[in-house]
Amino acid sequence: MTIKVGDRIPEVTLTEATAEGPKPLSSGQFFGGRRIALFAVPGAFTPTCSAKHLPGFKQMAGDIQGKGVDAIACVSVNDAFVMRAWAEDQAVGEDIVMLADGSGAFTQALGLDFDASKFGMGVRSQRYSMIVDDGVVKSLNVEQPGEFKVSGADYLLAQL
Repeated sequence: MTIKVGDRIPEVTLTEATAEGPKPLSSGQFFGGRRIALFAVPGAFTPTCSAKHLPGFKQMAGDIQGKGVDAIACVSVNDAFVMRAWAEDQAVGEDIVMLADGSGAFTQALGLDFDASKFGMGVRSQRYSMIVDDGVVKSLNVEQPGEFKVSGADYLLAQL
């Protein structure tokens, strides 16, 4: 079952990619009591993710936070070391929290996983964005496979 607007984010452990190393983080702890702009990518360092998706949120971080968002987070089915390297490569700094979903448990719990084995990637996350307010999904924008139309920062900003 795919998560939908009005649903609560499932309780799963993610890993935050920090300068000090990987930091386990429960989804309840991360999303509780705050308004979060979350976006997901199929993989760190992949073309659309690196050229458009992550850079768009980096560029519009101030505008998004100016609309009452407490944090912007990026999640991918990658390990925390890859997410940290990608954050450094993209000069993310403190603008975006990089969340690793190494085993895909969070992505699968949301029902937003897909099999990218034909691309040599295994199970990955669909491309999406959402607003989560105190653990509850307020908006959800899931891309059709291979597209980048509704999950970008500009689209999400217009929903705030």
